[in-house]
This record gives sequence, C-alpha cells and structure tokens, in this order.
Amino acid sequence: MENKKFKIIPAQSNIDWTGRKVTGAHNGTIAIKEGEFVLSDGKLTGSKFVIDTTSIKILDLTDPATNAQFAGHLASDDFFASEKYPEAFFEITSAEPGGDNTYDINGELTIKGITHPIIFGAIVNVSGDILLPRVKSLSTAPGME
Repeated sequence: MENKKFKIIPAQSNIDWTGRKVTGAHNGTIAIKEGEFVLSDGKLTGSKFVIDTTSIKILDLTDPATNAQFAGHLASDDFFASEKYPEAFFEITSAEPGGDNTYDINGELTIKGITHPIIFGAIVNVSGDILLPRVKSLSTAPGME
C-alpha cells in the first residue's frame, strides 16, 4: 500500500465560508495555517489541518465600519474567541470514495476546544504532485443541527 502525503501550502489555501441567519447570509474566507492530506493507493484516507481563527475575513460587507464590527463579533467569545483560541482544527475520520473523484467525508471540527462531527461531500483531483480538494456540501452530523 503506497501512502502519499500532500502538504497544504498556506499562501495558496483558504476556506470559503457562508454564515446563514434568518434575515440573510454573509460570506468570507479564513486561512489554513498548516496541514496535509493523505492518499493510500490513490484514494483519500486522511487529512489534518489547523485553521487560523484570527484571519477571518468578511467579503460581502463593503462598508469598512460595518465590516470591522462584524469581524470583531466573529472574533469574540460569541463565535471563535480568537484571542483565547487562535487555532481551530479539522481531521478526517473517514473518506468513502464514490465515482468521478468524489468522496463522502466524515470528520471532526474543533473550535474553542469543543469537537463536533461534520459530514460533507468533496471532489478531490490529483495532478502529479498537486491535490485540489473542493467541498460540495457541508452539514453537521445527525443530531448536531
């Protein structure tokens, strides 16, 4: 069984996020600090990465004052508590391959020292020494809504 590790290049990687509420939604990015993906015999088998909670950016609020206020809210104890918890963590616990480079992924996301299971679909393309993952859909595990 051949294992191949793909290191995440932080300068070329980030997580796109969307936060929804009753009255609308916001979107932005948050940086990946470090991590890797592991393939065994060409199939995704694992991943671990560190998320920099201090790097969150809001892309849809163009007014600087409103953007700064919301960013402060996200960094507060209400959300990431970035001062106390500057890092969040994600680890794949299982990756079930489907057709056309798709996977059903189960993982654990740890924010503020609290770990919750998440489930998502992903497309993982490998070209030589480059791995390009893309999330198709994301949800919390059953019972975690």
